[in-house]
Amino acid sequence: MAERENTRLLALEVLVEVEKKNIFVKEALNKLLFQKQFASKQDRAFISRLVEGVTENQVKLDYVINQVSKTPVNKCKPLIRCLLRMTVYQILYMDSVPAEAACDEAVKLAKKKGFRNLTGFVNGVLRNVVRQKNELTFPTKEENLPLFLSITYSMPLWIVEQMISWYGEELTETMLATFLNEDDLTIRINESQVTKEELIKKLEENDIQVSEGHYLEEALHLKNINYVGRIPGFRQGEFFIQDESSMLLYLVAKAEEELTNQADSLKVLDLCAAPGGKTTHFAQKLGNQVFIEARDLSQKKVDLINENVERLGLENVETVVWDALIPDHDKKEWADIVIADLPCSGFGIVSKKNDIKYHITKEQLLELSNLQKTILTNAASYVKPGGVLLYSTCTINPEENRDNAVWFLDHFNFTKEDITDVVPEKLKDSMLDNYMLQLLPGVVECDGFFIAKFRKNME
Repeated sequence: MAERENTRLLALEVLVEVEKKNIFVKEALNKLLFQKQFASKQDRAFISRLVEGVTENQVKLDYVINQVSKTPVNKCKPLIRCLLRMTVYQILYMDSVPAEAACDEAVKLAKKKGFRNLTGFVNGVLRNVVRQKNELTFPTKEENLPLFLSITYSMPLWIVEQMISWYGEELTETMLATFLNEDDLTIRINESQVTKEELIKKLEENDIQVSEGHYLEEALHLKNINYVGRIPGFRQGEFFIQDESSMLLYLVAKAEEELTNQADSLKVLDLCAAPGGKTTHFAQKLGNQVFIEARDLSQKKVDLINENVERLGLENVETVVWDALIPDHDKKEWADIVIADLPCSGFGIVSKKNDIKYHITKEQLLELSNLQKTILTNAASYVKPGGVLLYSTCTINPEENRDNAVWFLDHFNFTKEDITDVVPEKLKDSMLDNYMLQLLPGVVECDGFFIAKFRKNME
């Protein structure tokens, strides 16, 4: 791991695995970083920077390569395509890496991976980028605004056009720029295990930069992280990695108020619970006053919930493998609170999962909206009369959010539940109605997120 060429090889192998298997970068990168968790922080950071940088800027990198290459990027073999992107990224974005060295290492890697016959092509394309770096041309706002935004912020053109139709040009550019910003790691303190002051002290003593949450007292933002599993307090269950947007769901639920209306403890059903952020938040806050059944589609996802429940030292959670699309008649009118944090396009978390933009199609947006309607139909039946349904997504697509919330009220015996009094003052401008909150990246200092709250009528 000590030699830089080895870190390039590891980064290349991650990119090729992602390309060939059509998996998310985070999955492949985390697997490698876990294997190399005892490598130097510098080497791990270099690998992460290459892999994430290439993924984040792929649209722009391809645009540059296509200007200087006779063979379009999408016609190249997967390894050569990834190698070109990775090296052009170093040339354009990494001032600390000499361009000549990056080109030489790319040629060596092509040979090492069995593409000796393509070393001339690789060398020629990369040398052209180096020579023409200052003469490359890009779309302008005046000529073609959607294309300009697509290339500048490396977002597929169809998504840019869709966002403009939702939010207009100015707000779209604000969000696209925010997607490229480096996010801090946000955590939720597990106050049953540690005090806020104790955790901050422990983190700072280990050279981790800590800042307060923007909206919630129990949130902290961390910088200067090497490997998550080695952050002090992680394995001891002293915190959970969760964005503030997602933490808001507990605030909106007003679960303590619900408790005052019950003779015994609350029953909560979390339909799409993995990795367990909302489940563990409710369980942590309410203790033995709540029983939570946390569900998800696969055993792998349920195992992840179990792992986090155990790590946080919680005992009031039961997990079940269940497809939320399938009705469960045994749970009819069972829950005081149903959490429906549903599968979505994920456009609110592009800054955290920067390849999500390559895994979604325009046709899938409608499919996801309809899928949510099916799950919401099932969710409605699980709520007791007088109980609460919380509907949330991590997207900014109105069809998956606002439109489905309105549809739900039109089709089920629920009413709007006013959340104005619990929404933090700094987020009140993000309310679409008194029962709906739409957070937009760049407008607020957290992920893009949507929350709606409904109460089931007694009759």
